Amino acid sequence: MEKKIRLQIRFFGAVQGVGFRWTAKNLASYHGLTGWVLNDWDGSVLMEVQGGKTEIAAMVERLDSDRFIEIERMEKNELPLVDWEREFKIKH
Repeated sequence: MEKKIRLQIRFFGAVQGVGFRWTAKNLASYHGLTGWVLNDWDGSVLMEVQGGKTEIAAMVERLDSDRFIEIERMEKNELPLVDWEREFKIKH
C-alpha cells in the first residue's frame, strides 16, 4: 500500500463558479481521499487533500480535464498528516 501524504494545493484560473468544489468532493470520494476544499477571496480555490500520491495525482488530472474547469497553475505544499480525518468536505 502506498504511503499517505497530505498536500495543500492552491488552484488558479477559471476555478470558481464552475463546479470545482463539487467535482473535487466526488473525485476525492471515488479515490478514497480525505481533506477539504474552499473558494478563497482572491478567486483561487484552496484544497487540503490526503491519501496516496497516485490517487491525489489522478484526482488533480481529472479536475484539470473537466470541460468547465480551467486550471492555469497550482501551488503545492506538503503538510503533516491529519490522522483523525475520515472524509472530504466542502468548506464555505
